[in-house]
Amino acid sequence: MPKKKHTRKQPRPHHPPGGRAGRPAPAASGEPELILDVRGMLAVSHPLDLLAYASSMVAALDPGLQDPFTRAQDDQRAGGPDLRHLVETFTEARAVETTALLIVLAELLDDEVLVRRIRRELALRDDALPPWLSDLGPLTPARAMEMGHVLGDGDSIALEMRTGTDAPLTMMVYIDHNLGTVVKDAFVVPAPVGALIDQFLDAAGGDPDTHVRGLDLADARVRIGEAVEVGAVTYPPFETETWPAARPLVEWALGHLPEGGTGYRRPEWSEEDRAALTARFFDSSEGRGHDAEDRHLFASLLWFGCDYGPGDPLRWSPTAVEILLSDWLPRKVMADAGFLARAPDLLRSFIRFSHAERGIREALTAETLAAVDRWEPEYQQAVRSPRPQGPAALLAAMGVLDDGNSVDDETVDADRAMRAILREAVGGAEALDALDAEPLPDEELDLSAVPPDVHERVTEIAEHIDACCGALLDGEYRTACRRLLADVAAADPQVFRRRARSDTAAAAVVWLVARANERLRAQAGGLTATALGRWFGVADPAQRASTMRRALGLPQARAHSAALGSPRYLVSGRRLRIIEWRERFESPGS
Repeated sequence: MPKKKHTRKQPRPHHPPGGRAGRPAPAASGEPELILDVRGMLAVSHPLDLLAYASSMVAALDPGLQDPFTRAQDDQRAGGPDLRHLVETFTEARAVETTALLIVLAELLDDEVLVRRIRRELALRDDALPPWLSDLGPLTPARAMEMGHVLGDGDSIALEMRTGTDAPLTMMVYIDHNLGTVVKDAFVVPAPVGALIDQFLDAAGGDPDTHVRGLDLADARVRIGEAVEVGAVTYPPFETETWPAARPLVEWALGHLPEGGTGYRRPEWSEEDRAALTARFFDSSEGRGHDAEDRHLFASLLWFGCDYGPGDPLRWSPTAVEILLSDWLPRKVMADAGFLARAPDLLRSFIRFSHAERGIREALTAETLAAVDRWEPEYQQAVRSPRPQGPAALLAAMGVLDDGNSVDDETVDADRAMRAILREAVGGAEALDALDAEPLPDEELDLSAVPPDVHERVTEIAEHIDACCGALLDGEYRTACRRLLADVAAADPQVFRRRARSDTAAAAVVWLVARANERLRAQAGGLTATALGRWFGVADPAQRASTMRRALGLPQARAHSAALGSPRYLVSGRRLRIIEWRERFESPGS
């Protein structure tokens, strides 16, 4: 799997300025924020804002939409909210606004027990509601369109649905083929599909290499549905401003489409097909200049082209080149540097040959060749540097190995990788052995080890933290954040003697704790770094995190590892998951 999320060349519609499936800005009033938000949504003439609001709630709390590797095994044990508690809250609080939310939840949820409970409650209510909400469903499919690019990096599928009052809802879903045919982004707009198509074509700027065509509704159901499921088990999960918050809304629409469609069919390249392509290339004007050693290396290019990405080894894009050179070849192919160094020149020849066979425009070929030039220096450095390969790459990808460390590949397996990750998460083997899953107590901020001159400053930061945890997290997170704040202040009080905003420091503390508990993913509990920063009113909640890690003597966090080196900052749900993985991967002498 690629180490990073790669860019794509295919043009794609921008999110429109309004009507997106995301949380509205909070209102300022003495009434509960949720009531004010929903009241404002009921005053408009289209249901999308309310649908998007409820969809984000379901995406955050439904365990079926959460990452199976990180979700709490039981939300009650983990101490966090779940959909059952949410429905209970709305059922007990009788108001027009909670009635509106219950109506939408009854459409979006796939838990039959909860839906029946909601409908029984709604039968007892007689609130005056906008017609568009009273007649919300069933949805009626209108049409689907597919937009793509000749190089095949991905497709955008636009699906128009109509509510019971004929209000248009168009889902725009981007499916990335380079990363496994997964939904990478999606948003919803209150407009017919034609408006989205026009926007797409405007963004493409008359590009002759883009296409727009009608798509059978049954095919749209299968293609989007399968890509959603693959994306849901992809690690790390894809997250944007509107995805996966819009996933329940998209799946609601898919449930109203006809069945029996055809999904994406990956091209099949038999050994005979590959041999014939190899012969054609090396017999061509582009391939004749390469020798027998290049022929051996060519097998790896075919492996990548046939078995990864879109599955077409004759359709190279700048994004495919980036993935191949920046990650795949250095990680997957075990060979000496001299052999691997030949790959960029061989790739250039193959790109020219491939694009000629596919009839791809010279301008696109030039862009793809430029990508080889762009990534070759990094590639050449990588293949000449000590680096983990094969199974050892798993450890490096998850941050267990520092860059440059080498490991005997024969001794590295998935069990060892997981044990190393678990030890790092809690601060060592002894801490892992002694780990329990008891909920963190509700502790007050402990300033006993903190110099008196920073007490006021640290207390002010703690007030911001407490408010955030009360709104977005829970009491266990509050305790963990208070502990981390006090420990940083005790270890290096100078961090809090500098002139800086208290809310920025508070945001960094919450960000550190949330990351260590794997909470900063929408699929793992509904909190994103963007939402956290928005709550504090800061652009980057991680702004001061590096300073705090240094104060505690911790290494800088890596992309796949944000451990704080102690279980004292881990909530019970996170520790429970670690214990379950510990038991699964425990072995003598590990």
